[in-house]
Amino acid sequence: MTFTTRAIAAQNTSDDLAAITIERRDLLEHDVRIDIEFAGICHSDIHSVKGDWGPQHFPLVPGHEIVGHVAEVGAGVTTHSVGDLVGVGVIVKSCGECEKCLNNLENYCDKGALLTFGSPDPDLPGHITQGGYSQSIVITEKFVLRIPKNLDPAAVAPLLCAGITTYSPLKHWGVGPGMTVGIAGIGGLGHMAVKFAHALGAHVVALTTSDEKVAVAKRLGADEVLITRDADAMKAWRGKFDVILSTLPGDHDMNPFIELLAFEGTYVIVGAINDMTYPLDLPAIISRRKSISGSNIGGLKETQEMLDFASEHGITADIELINADYVNEAYKRVVAGDIQFRFVIDTATIPAA
Repeated sequence: MTFTTRAIAAQNTSDDLAAITIERRDLLEHDVRIDIEFAGICHSDIHSVKGDWGPQHFPLVPGHEIVGHVAEVGAGVTTHSVGDLVGVGVIVKSCGECEKCLNNLENYCDKGALLTFGSPDPDLPGHITQGGYSQSIVITEKFVLRIPKNLDPAAVAPLLCAGITTYSPLKHWGVGPGMTVGIAGIGGLGHMAVKFAHALGAHVVALTTSDEKVAVAKRLGADEVLITRDADAMKAWRGKFDVILSTLPGDHDMNPFIELLAFEGTYVIVGAINDMTYPLDLPAIISRRKSISGSNIGGLKETQEMLDFASEHGITADIELINADYVNEAYKRVVAGDIQFRFVIDTATIPAA
């Protein structure tokens, strides 16, 4: 059995998103139904809609930064109650049996985690999963996260993707006091990385090409700002960074950043996921035992840890809250980089189809 709810969907890769009515499954034993209130817009939503990462099934409702209240729970649910403020991130199911899942790394599930939108829905045959640009969603209880009550729920929404995407590598590489950490790119991901690295106690340096980002980065918590197009400044910072977290969104020359790394330093990529075409200076990596690595969101346990850490330190995303009728304009502005730093949709404004 199913029920219907209002949503905003793409019908193809070129037309504007528009209101639609979609089906959601009725609750299974361990399901939670959430009345969605806020849905963040992630650049990956746009890549998916435009087919940049491969063909999509349409209509497609994007959105994997979801915050709302529990409206109903299945008979076997023990972790959430009606009325709880909760969130849903990038994944909504995993195999639960592989080594990764058993070690709370569902995001690296050997069989492939089920994405919040755009994946064949095993619980609703013939359908794909549909995301958070909607007013209701049904999710297995394990993948529903507790949202701290002391934080603005709209500004928490981007933490379900941008937050965990940056928090996880900072924690994995042990970022903390006594370390110098660079954050390359001060955008939707980068601004969260600066906040978390600062709260973790590191000396934080924002790496940007824009003079306009200097004051912004320092407001976010950066101790210093390095303008990467300044050759003299780049030379002065060579060998100084323990970790550089790169949120740069596309193909770029990594060599200038690798030169900035200290002995055994690590360049961690979370932004660019397409092919990198610039050749690497391998002697520079080998001679100082430097590393290039990557990181992909986080597991459920770590995502909850991130939310609790954000609560303790008062960390949320810098957002612009919008009505549903502004989504297409918001997409244009995200592509143009005209946002500091995330759009969040007030889903109460989604109209009837």
